Amino acid sequence: MKSVANPNIIFPMKIISNYNFKNKKALIRVDFNVPLDKEYNITDDTRIRAALPTIHKILNDGGSIILMSHLGRPKGGYEEKYSLKHLVPHLTELLKNKIHFADDCIGESAQIAANRLLSNEILLLENLRFYKEEEKGDEEFAKKISHLGNVFVNDAFGTAHRAHASTTIVAKFFPNDKMFGILLADEINSINKVLNNSVKPVTAIMGGAKVSDKILIIENLLNRVNNLIVGGGMTYTFIKAMGGNIGNSLVENDKLDTALEIIKRAKEKNVRLYLPTDNIFADAFSNEATIGISAIDNVPDGKMGLDIGPNSSKEISEIIKNSKTILWNGPMGVFEMSNFEKGTKAVAEAVAEATARGAFSLIGGGDSVAAINKYNLADKVSYVSTGGGALLEYLEGKELPGIAAILK
Repeated sequence: MKSVANPNIIFPMKIISNYNFKNKKALIRVDFNVPLDKEYNITDDTRIRAALPTIHKILNDGGSIILMSHLGRPKGGYEEKYSLKHLVPHLTELLKNKIHFADDCIGESAQIAANRLLSNEILLLENLRFYKEEEKGDEEFAKKISHLGNVFVNDAFGTAHRAHASTTIVAKFFPNDKMFGILLADEINSINKVLNNSVKPVTAIMGGAKVSDKILIIENLLNRVNNLIVGGGMTYTFIKAMGGNIGNSLVENDKLDTALEIIKRAKEKNVRLYLPTDNIFADAFSNEATIGISAIDNVPDGKMGLDIGPNSSKEISEIIKNSKTILWNGPMGVFEMSNFEKGTKAVAEAVAEATARGAFSLIGGGDSVAAINKYNLADKVSYVSTGGGALLEYLEGKELPGIAAILK
C-alpha cells in the first residue's frame, strides 16, 4: 500500500505522525473484517496489512495497542466462526510480537487485559458485533470501550460511513486525544486528490451493473472531471435510452430518463461522456456461451452484452493514457469469466501505463480492486482503496460520520 500524500495538508493535528505515543495506550479501530476458510485460516489479509504502518508507528514510539474490530455479521452474541481469536496466529506472524487476546470487548476481562498492557504490547479485543449496541451506536457501550485506552485512533476507512459505537461515538470520550491512523489519512488524501486537488485532464471510469448505484457519484463527478467513461452493465441503460437495440442485456427501465439527464448535464458542463461503441455479446450468462461482436446499439435479439468490444477497449485506453488524474470504480464487463475480461483488463493496463507516465490513479470499489489484483497491477497504480461503501459515499459528497467525529 503506497502512502500517497502528506496528511498534514488537510488536518495537521489529527494524524498520528504528529503525536508521541510513549507510555500511551492507543485504542485503535481497525478493519479486520477478513475472509476465513472453514478451518478459520485467513484467505486474504489485505485489510490487516493495511493497518500495519499505524501499528508500527505506535509501537516504535513506545506505546501499547488495543485493537478493536468487527468480523462478519453475527446475529448478536458469541458465534465461534466470527471470533477474532482466529486472527491471533496470523497477527503474531505479521507483527513478530505476542498478541494478547481478550475474550470480550468490554467488561472486566477486557479491562484487566488492557490494564496489564506494557509498552510495545498488543491486545486484540473480541468481536465488537457480538453486542447489538455496536451497530446501534449506543453511547454507553462506546463509553465502556473508551475506558480501555487513553488515545483513540480510527484507522478503519471501510467502516467510516457507519455511525457505530466504535467508529464514531467513542471519539467523543477522547476530546483532545483522537486522530486518524496512517491508512485512513491516506484514504482521505487520495480521494481529495481526485475530487479537489486534481491535475487535468481528469478521467473517471464508472463501470458495474446499475446506473442506480452510481447516480449520486456521477452527479458529483460531473463538476470535477473532463472525461467520464461508462462501461459495464449500466451502459445498456444509456444505450436503450438513446434508442439503441440492446437485446437481452441488463437494463434499468426506470432509469432511462436519468440516463438521458446525465448525458444532457455532461454536455452542459463540457464533460466528454464516453459510451462504448461495440461490445462482446453472448447467448447466455456463461463462459461457455456462444459469443460475438456487435455495435453497442445493435445487440442481436436474444443476446446479451457482457463486455466492451475491441474498438471500445482501444478508444478508452487512449483516453486513460492521456489523463493526469484517474478514478476507476467498476469493471467494464463480467471479468470473472475469461471470455468477457478483455475490456476490464485493457482498462487496468491503461491505468497502470498512465500512472507510469506520471498520472495519479485511484482504484476503488470491490470489483475494481479485485480486477487490479487479478492482473497483478496493484503496485503499478497510485492508490488502491480499502473502502467499499465508505468510498462510494465519500465520492457522492456525503459526510462520513467516522471522519467527522475525529475532526470535531
